[in-house]
Amino acid sequence: MLNLDSHWKVSSVDVDMGKEEVEVSLEFIGERACCPITSDPRPIYDRRPVRRWRHLDTLQYKTFICCRVPRVHTMEGIRSVKVPWAGDNERHTFLFERLAIDLLLASKNQTRTAKILRCGFDVVNRIIHLSVERGLHRRQGDKTYKHICLDEKSFRKGHSYVSVLSDPLEGNVIDLVEGRKKESAIELIKKCIVPGRRRSVQTVSVDMWKAYMGAVHDTLPTAKLVHDRFHLIRYLNDGVDKVRRREVKREEELKNTRFIWLKNKMSLTDEQTITFEHLTKANYEVSRAWRIKENFRSLIGRPDVKDAFGMLIDWCAQTIRSGIREMIKVANMFKSHMSGVANAMVESASNAMAERLNGKIQLVKTTARGYRTFKNFRSAVLFFNGGLSLYPHNSR
Repeated sequence: MLNLDSHWKVSSVDVDMGKEEVEVSLEFIGERACCPITSDPRPIYDRRPVRRWRHLDTLQYKTFICCRVPRVHTMEGIRSVKVPWAGDNERHTFLFERLAIDLLLASKNQTRTAKILRCGFDVVNRIIHLSVERGLHRRQGDKTYKHICLDEKSFRKGHSYVSVLSDPLEGNVIDLVEGRKKESAIELIKKCIVPGRRRSVQTVSVDMWKAYMGAVHDTLPTAKLVHDRFHLIRYLNDGVDKVRRREVKREEELKNTRFIWLKNKMSLTDEQTITFEHLTKANYEVSRAWRIKENFRSLIGRPDVKDAFGMLIDWCAQTIRSGIREMIKVANMFKSHMSGVANAMVESASNAMAERLNGKIQLVKTTARGYRTFKNFRSAVLFFNGGLSLYPHNSR
């Protein structure tokens, strides 16, 4: 059951009925053992005091493996040999760790997992950190990204943010770092994408946050900067809603019509459709603002950037001529970020997957009722949403 090789034997099995525990004592057979550094056979120097590892339960009994691990002479001094059932300096076996990973992925809750395994919260938390470290090491330098997304996410209450780099094609978080300053974003990109693979990045989807645009320009100069369509439409929706709020103060008919202007026309109920048709015929300022928004939406999907630039310039000019100050503000914002907006009208890349990942990250936060340290938050996000290879190889 322990899948041991011929160098190890079970010397005894002790059962404590009161504590409901089983102790399986193992013993190394032979006078020579493999060096933990070179793997060469070396004479055994001595044996360490008894060490105990938590293992898979035997029926309802907690099970522990106990062993006096041999030590050998190495080029770096006297070292303990590697045991086949657990990692260095750990107090749980590979198989226990695999079970903990499976339970965490199923429950999404560290406290509940610790309760099921009948172990301390710190044990489960350490397994998360170990798994993520292992997964990131396996992925390091091995990935080529064509499209990436850079977005922010609140970490704690107040103005505490993290920058999140994600892969929209696979729907995974690549990594995250504290803060949303330019320096933080540069650190994140450099850490995740090795220099030799940065020219492979074709598009970077970001919002209009100046720090992120500067970081992309400095680290990925050959990539296209694409302003996320989701954020562009949100700016337009905000503009339409501000027009409605201003106009409703003098037009009673516009009360309780907020969602009529913000929802997709195809998603309106029959009653909302009737109200919408009536209000657009009345030629309110909010209906003109809505048409400006829809005119921009119709520009998305241009065949090339040159065509998109021309269409965008015309749209901005028409919006300014409308005289609606809220929409003019949005048009001026788009003009100041003309290249990124035009790319968004052509490229299919967007932050839609990043927004879905934000929802998943929020679920991780909510389930844990928040995180006190960024280290724990980062490991949890990458454990559940990083698409990493988490399991120890020795656990099969």
